[in-house]
Amino acid sequence: MFGCPMPDRANHAMPLSALLMELADTPEPRITIGQIMETFGGRAMGGLLLIFGLACTLPLPPGGSTIFGAPLCLLAPQLLLGARAPWLPSRMRKGAIPTADLRRGLPRVLPWIRRMEAVSRPRLSFVLSPVGQRVVGLVCTLLALVLILPIPFGNMLPATAVTVLSLSLVQKDGALALFGYGLAAASVGVLVLAAGIISRGAQHVFTVFGIG
Repeated sequence: MFGCPMPDRANHAMPLSALLMELADTPEPRITIGQIMETFGGRAMGGLLLIFGLACTLPLPPGGSTIFGAPLCLLAPQLLLGARAPWLPSRMRKGAIPTADLRRGLPRVLPWIRRMEAVSRPRLSFVLSPVGQRVVGLVCTLLALVLILPIPFGNMLPATAVTVLSLSLVQKDGALALFGYGLAAASVGVLVLAAGIISRGAQHVFTVFGIG
């Protein structure tokens, strides 16, 4: 129950997938961002990045990734600046997610999270040193800026990269972070390729119709 969140030590011992299930199982019709932060405890920074990253990977109506990407633009720079706990304005902390939406969305991502948890463990600690965590914050900030752009079907790879990088913070898994960097590089490559194709297509249209 959210009126009495579990102690942080208990939360810290639970897998992230179990905490997400606990959020979905609450009888309350809506869950505030502040309640989610309390549930994640000391893992709130990585947990919130993960939730908003996961939300951006789901099939969303136009503008959906902009809505969920906006909090990432606020959270990721805090990680870049070395913050250990997330700060959100009071109005955003009071913002709520319908529990029904959480229950519908979780079955799509929980199996993937559980598989990642099964193979991940604390390793390659130098990758997630204090400096390494700032690098994760920088990459997630750049990806968040991509996510808030209205690019059709352009959210999947960047959102997946943010999700993997945030999970690496929670799991303290440097190898997972390296995989996240690979996804980030791939997403940039795909976006650059798409931009080039669109640019050449536009130039061809202009040439055919004698524009410009």
